[in-house]
Amino acid sequence: MADSTLKAITPVDGRYHSKTQNLRDIFSEYGLIKNRLFVELRWLIKLANEAKIEELETLTDQQVAWLMNIHDEFDESEAQRVKEIESVTNHDVKAVEYYIKEKLAKHPELSKVAEFTHFACTSEDINNLSYALMLSEGREHVLMPTLYQITEDLSVMAQTFKNDAMMARTHGQPATPTTMGKEFANVVYRLQRQLLQFENVSILAKINGAVGNYNAHKVAYPKVDWITLAQEFIEELNLDFNPYTTQIEPHDYIAELFHALIRSNVILIDLSRDIWGYISLNFFKQKVIKGEVGSSTMPHKVNPIDFENAEGNLGLANALFQHMAEKLPISRFQRDLTDSTVLRSMGTAFGHCMIAWSSLAKGLGKLEINRQNMRDDLNNNWALLAEPIQTVMRRFAVENAYEKLKELTRGTEINQQSIREFIKELDIPQDAKEQLLNLTPESYIGYAVEQTESI
Repeated sequence: MADSTLKAITPVDGRYHSKTQNLRDIFSEYGLIKNRLFVELRWLIKLANEAKIEELETLTDQQVAWLMNIHDEFDESEAQRVKEIESVTNHDVKAVEYYIKEKLAKHPELSKVAEFTHFACTSEDINNLSYALMLSEGREHVLMPTLYQITEDLSVMAQTFKNDAMMARTHGQPATPTTMGKEFANVVYRLQRQLLQFENVSILAKINGAVGNYNAHKVAYPKVDWITLAQEFIEELNLDFNPYTTQIEPHDYIAELFHALIRSNVILIDLSRDIWGYISLNFFKQKVIKGEVGSSTMPHKVNPIDFENAEGNLGLANALFQHMAEKLPISRFQRDLTDSTVLRSMGTAFGHCMIAWSSLAKGLGKLEINRQNMRDDLNNNWALLAEPIQTVMRRFAVENAYEKLKELTRGTEINQQSIREFIKELDIPQDAKEQLLNLTPESYIGYAVEQTESI
């Protein structure tokens, strides 16, 4: 590990830096600066295309390309120049404006349009668009692909284990059998619903000035339809237009995004805990990785650390998301700055997600099902058939069916022989009796296989 990561304050950029690299260009300070630069340049180009802004001539294709090349060639060294300017201005958005003006000064023709940089904008016009672009890119290129891959992995495991019967546990006690595949299918279905909601949250933006009314815009150019122009600009960036805001876009959509992620992560916490339990029950074994140490003192152990790591990081991510979802939509009067520092922590929350999802994927890849142990567990619990027997008894109006099975099974050791003897004495039709006699804990799984195949 490099010195820079050894001395990182948070594990997101330190211990787990390899798992969060794909977030760095998007949610870092560098990513924010680059998106601000993009918005400022595109806004300048948009203004130049508005015929009613007479003092600003329409830009040629070559001039547009030259401007956008400022963004395309932007790298860490250029970002450092922006930070140098900020050290003087003590204002991060103004530093980007001054950086662009520095660049424009080197172009004989475009230097004349320098004062239209950041025209009629408040800092929040640039910031809300930048964060919207960051969230859009992060969702499309990192978050959704990762979550869909986990869902696909779980779906494959569901089909692989669809016929593997296991004893279920309700309240931690032996209960009606299911299959391991059906348990995975349950998770897949839950995730699919939440991911669809996460994917369909509209990412909103605004560019309407100091309090959302286009005040300065209208005074400067009263003949320009600023509302339409703003909407066009935002939609050209593949974002959705929010027509009603104060100085800030109210961030309700960010809360919606984060709440959808919280629900997805809660499902994965539930999964991680259950798999941890199945490993403890020896329903799953874990592949041994050569050189890995399970315990510092107990050589025989292979600890379920991947699922424990996932659970811990999912909890951290959700704590951050919950705070942001509750805080960001609140702003005193038309603007306060409490959202600024909170928004900068988005990358930290997503970082904990990536750490958790990576650990979960690794853990899933190490699982080996222990079919024999699952069979033994079922065959040691013939009392599980009390449910179908008493249900068939009810069908044929046998009195006190539940009570009779309760007396037979509760607190006593039940095996195949005692169950069969009980069935033989029942006053029910012979075909129903034969059906029950052929039933085993391993075959008593309802539509588990069919439901799993349908997922």
